[in-house]
Amino acid sequence: MTERPGSPRTSLPGSARERLRSVRGFVFDLDGTLVLGDRHNRGLVPLPGAIEIIAWARRRGVPFVVFTNGTTKTPQQLAGVLRGIGFDLPDDAVMTPASSAVAVLARRGHRRVLALGGDGLTGPLLEAGLQVVPASGFASGPAAGRPEADAVLAGWYPEFGLAALEAGCHAVWGGAALFSCSQSMFFATAQGRAIGTSRAISAMIKDLTGCRVNLVGKPSLDALRGAAARLGLRPHELAVVGDDPELEVPMAHRGRALAVAVASGLAAADSFDHLPPERRPHLHLRGVDELLSLCQQEVP
Repeated sequence: MTERPGSPRTSLPGSARERLRSVRGFVFDLDGTLVLGDRHNRGLVPLPGAIEIIAWARRRGVPFVVFTNGTTKTPQQLAGVLRGIGFDLPDDAVMTPASSAVAVLARRGHRRVLALGGDGLTGPLLEAGLQVVPASGFASGPAAGRPEADAVLAGWYPEFGLAALEAGCHAVWGGAALFSCSQSMFFATAQGRAIGTSRAISAMIKDLTGCRVNLVGKPSLDALRGAAARLGLRPHELAVVGDDPELEVPMAHRGRALAVAVASGLAAADSFDHLPPERRPHLHLRGVDELLSLCQQEVP
């Protein structure tokens, strides 16, 4: 059953009502779902109902996390920005792919990470005790061709250039595994869709080295499991709310979570019409304002 954007409802069909009532926690996307800003996460403006649904969750004691695929800021920095525009949430309520990468890298025994990104990417890695290897020095000098990294992690990196590309390739040729924060081509901004850098960077390294790209951000099951672990829940107990047809809905289905699509960002009203029923969102709503209205009625 897929609900379509429109005016808020006073009731839901039984199947959708039962799914919503069984939810024990929420994973909210950020850009296009709760806020819109520019490609650097500046000038963020809350979308209708966004501040209110977070306040509702806090008031009711419903666990939630805001999971963005962007790594322009550390989770703590981004939480501070969100508080500055009216959101009531603690630092640990925000996650990025760097957050889920920490668990993935640790599980695979990777300790030395060549991070292709800025402080928003390296911060969580350093906080977790991983060694962040700088890109500078790989492409030239005595270490050229002999990188001391066992993983490469590509994130938001608009300054990416040839030296960083060489560093990433040398690391992979030396045996490092390649990880990407996101494989999405676009993300939602107030000016329309913007191109992400993780996919482009990892595509270049893959093309030159022939390596496999391992995804640590949405829509990977690792990302959902990381969010569930943060909340002390299991993936199927969650509702995943987002605007990107290629991210939140597929991730929710992979973890048997409730998939909630909103039309306030990248997803249009007909974005899922071409998909078979088992790949469509369980709820397809106008925005989180409509979701809040339903939660107030249906969540015990």
